[in-house]
Amino acid sequence: MSLPRTLIALCTYNERQNVELLIPQLRAAVPEADLLFVDDNSPDGTGQYVGEVSFTDPQVKLLHREKKEGLGVAIRAGFQYAVDQGYDLLVNMDADFSHPPSVIPQLIAASKDADVVIASRYVEGGGVVGWPVQRKVMSRGINTYVRVLLGLKTRDNSGSFRCYRVELLRRADLSKVRCKGYAVFEELLFRLKQAGATFLEIPYTFEERRFGTTKINMKEAFRALGNLALLRLRGE
Repeated sequence: MSLPRTLIALCTYNERQNVELLIPQLRAAVPEADLLFVDDNSPDGTGQYVGEVSFTDPQVKLLHREKKEGLGVAIRAGFQYAVDQGYDLLVNMDADFSHPPSVIPQLIAASKDADVVIASRYVEGGGVVGWPVQRKVMSRGINTYVRVLLGLKTRDNSGSFRCYRVELLRRADLSKVRCKGYAVFEELLFRLKQAGATFLEIPYTFEERRFGTTKINMKEAFRALGNLALLRLRGE
């Protein structure tokens, strides 16, 4: 039985230190998968480094974007690449080591039982390391808000570490996704639910990034909540 053709997509902006260490770990964890780095013209040379690696490793691919237009726009570009290139599975993850490469085989294996498999901090066995109390409270509150607002049954709706069946992404019509920031992850679950997706959560432990600084802040969090409220009010 042939393995599903899998793409691992990572959106990057100033992640060169992380990426240099991450690529070998990803290749070791899932040697059959292709890696796609969607880089928003990082000033630190992230895209340049990935491009150099891709010359010697054809499974490492670079989608270079001329400017930074928001995480949601970059996510959609990576997803559209998976659809256009005919992959079976798409694993989305962060490039800062908060998402352990060792979990990816579990996500892929679980995709036999669901259209969307979520690596979840908030099911039994999952957790978070390195967060202050206020960030834990904020994350829990956002996820509760989203479940009520959008009618989702999944517990970790704000995380990006997931495996999707690409055929489902094709049916869901990604052009309808509106959120440009971090709310894109909740909107994706909402639209995939509307498309009839089945969901499964498996536990993992989130660890704080190794290098660089997080792009998440309180302003972005409140903007995300507002965008999701508008999405629900429009009834789209």
